[in-house]
Amino acid sequence: MGTKRFRPITPSLRNMTVSTFDEITKKTPEKSLLDVKKKNSGRNSYGRITVRHQGGGNRQKYRIIDFKRKKDDMVATVVGIEYDPNRSANIALIKYEDGTLSYILAPLGLKDGDKVVSGDKADIKPGNCMKIENIPVGTMIHNIELNPGQGGKLVRAAGQEAQLMAKEGKYAHIRLPSGEMRLIMVVCRATIGTVGNQDHENIKLGKAGRSRHMGKRPEVRGSVMNPVDHPHGGGEGRAPIGHAGPMTPWGKPALGYKTRKKNKKSDKFIVKRRK
Repeated sequence: MGTKRFRPITPSLRNMTVSTFDEITKKTPEKSLLDVKKKNSGRNSYGRITVRHQGGGNRQKYRIIDFKRKKDDMVATVVGIEYDPNRSANIALIKYEDGTLSYILAPLGLKDGDKVVSGDKADIKPGNCMKIENIPVGTMIHNIELNPGQGGKLVRAAGQEAQLMAKEGKYAHIRLPSGEMRLIMVVCRATIGTVGNQDHENIKLGKAGRSRHMGKRPEVRGSVMNPVDHPHGGGEGRAPIGHAGPMTPWGKPALGYKTRKKNKKSDKFIVKRRK
């Protein structure tokens, strides 16, 4: 999917790019697979803001995606590729032989009329889902489970792919898009191929209004606040930070500070860190 540029007849159009939506073949969503998506504008049950810079935005419905792919050995036909406002990747509407409709993440190269299937006997082609033990080493995969039967948790964003590097005993070595090497149980499922909509990372919003349409409110720099509001605030004119390094609004180091818990249980599954 490519990107479209505009003639700079206004300041906002000068740097704006939008997707051409070449992959999209179905404009309206399947009503039976929609769910209500309530907004809380970053507020908790007491009405206090716990996540800043959220609010407004266009109304959206949640698309129910099948991350588990449990209908084994039943062929499904791709009905159409759709836009999903809840994620960067596009989604594909598929129809099983028994008439059941379902949404899956649309991998790169999947088109209307293509057949997809999940199960141990599935072919190695984009969109098919199977256990990692049945996938050849070196294959690009996405939508990877962390625990068997849990549904895909890893590698679900637009243009992302992981590579199956090796299989050893009951674990497989998988290189994630971040560069991290991780052990995943071979009985966990994964989908073949790369997630579609690769040009998503090249899109430039161009103007503040497009951020507001997405439900993102303005983010104010700490250096222009008062000392009571932020550690960077205060001073006459453009003052330096005044600390050893940048800090969060709550006084914690903002760069290089490790927030992962020590002795976390999943540490033993990480063979190589991303850095």
